[in-house]
Amino acid sequence: MNLTPYRQALALPGLRPLLLVSVLARIPLTATGVTLTFFVVLDLGRGYGAAGLVGAALTVGAAVGSPLLGRLVDRHGLRPVLALTTVAEAAFWASAPALPYPVLLPAAFLAGLLALPVFSVIRQSIAALAPPAHRRPAYALDSMSVELSFMVGPALAVALATAVSARVTLWAVGAGVVGAGVALWFMNPPTRSVDEPVGPQSRVPRRVWLKPHLLAVFAVSAAATLVLGGTDVAVVAVLRASGEVGWTGAVLAMWAVASLVGGFAYGAVKRSFSPLALAAALSLCTIPVGLGGGHWWLLCLALVPAGALCAPTLAATADAVSRLAPANVRGEAMGLYGSAVTVGMALGAPLAGAVIDASAPWWGFAVTGAVGLLVALAALPTELRHRQPPTSPDPASSA
Repeated sequence: MNLTPYRQALALPGLRPLLLVSVLARIPLTATGVTLTFFVVLDLGRGYGAAGLVGAALTVGAAVGSPLLGRLVDRHGLRPVLALTTVAEAAFWASAPALPYPVLLPAAFLAGLLALPVFSVIRQSIAALAPPAHRRPAYALDSMSVELSFMVGPALAVALATAVSARVTLWAVGAGVVGAGVALWFMNPPTRSVDEPVGPQSRVPRRVWLKPHLLAVFAVSAAATLVLGGTDVAVVAVLRASGEVGWTGAVLAMWAVASLVGGFAYGAVKRSFSPLALAAALSLCTIPVGLGGGHWWLLCLALVPAGALCAPTLAATADAVSRLAPANVRGEAMGLYGSAVTVGMALGAPLAGAVIDASAPWWGFAVTGAVGLLVALAALPTELRHRQPPTSPDPASSA
């Protein structure tokens, strides 16, 4: 496999430390959901439904706040936004263990609204540091780092909550989030390259850049993460129905490893792939996963094709947003992209759960995969119009 694209990308000034910090900064953020769940269930004595409402409040707040924070980055720079969100994160995680449930719910929404924008900032900085020719391997590395963070963060939170307490885990996760904000503030990665315009006079109206093709990229991004969220739930349901729920960790680990391998291969190949095509392939490969039965090793094998498309799909969609959005509104565009990814993930799990409750576990894969495929097909006309070269006027008719 050709490793030259990775060598060239990692040789770009500032990209290597940015990717290293991104892995460490994302680990506590990936643990927030499971940490709050443990706290609400174990310390507050509430049910999983109540815990899910806190997670939903945090998610809705993040989906609303992400483009707003991105717009602030575009207008005022990165450091003021990092200072604001780091202080907000510190206030929430320091006070959360003492909050009663009726107060914790709105506090979680506010914390999501002012959540540290690590994911969006890293993607925006990659676009500033990497020229278009090097963005594919750079975003592939970013997607692989996200996968690693999700493999480590929730597992560490579960281990700490069960070995010590959920309250201590809240403080530990909060300290990690605040530490990530402080590290990024000191690092201050660029959000625009040196040759990109700055200043309010260079702003582009939203109607100019928020066009159908970019909206289609947001839609397929949401569809892809909807499929991933549904797959998470369906794996647990299928293994539980077959009495092999103890193998859940092994199956999810195989799925994650397949994603890492796929992301690595995507960044190493010479040609780019349409994010719509990758999202459609991911959805299509997910539909038949549950047909192999509940044996854990069959489920592992069935998940490999879909897993191998996870990281490439997310890398391709982030790359597409960086190319379609002008530099002076890239923060807002990446914020909207983050909202699309968040909303898709939030919808996938309850959709799969409702389908599974009403039918059979394997239908969770089939329905979420079908929804993702339908969204990709609905976006196909927009993709084709974008790829069609503009027609030049007929010289005879203009004469």
